[in-house]
Amino acid sequence: MSERAAPFHCPYCGDEDLRPNEQGHGAWECAACSRAFQLKFLGLLAPATSVNTTGREHI
Repeated sequence: MSERAAPFHCPYCGDEDLRPNEQGHGAWECAACSRAFQLKFLGLLAPATSVNTTGREHI
C-alpha cells in the first residue's frame, strides 16, 4: 500500500480540517481543536464464521 489513508473527521471534535503531522506515518493534526493523533492499521479480521461471537441467542 503506497498511498496514505486519510481520516475524514477528527476523532475528538469531528471537524474535517485535518493535516498530516510531522511525527511520522499515520500522524495527523486537527486545526480546529489543535489536537494531534495517530492512526495505525492493525490488520484484517478473519472471515465471519457460523459461530455466534456476540454471545446473544438467535431468535
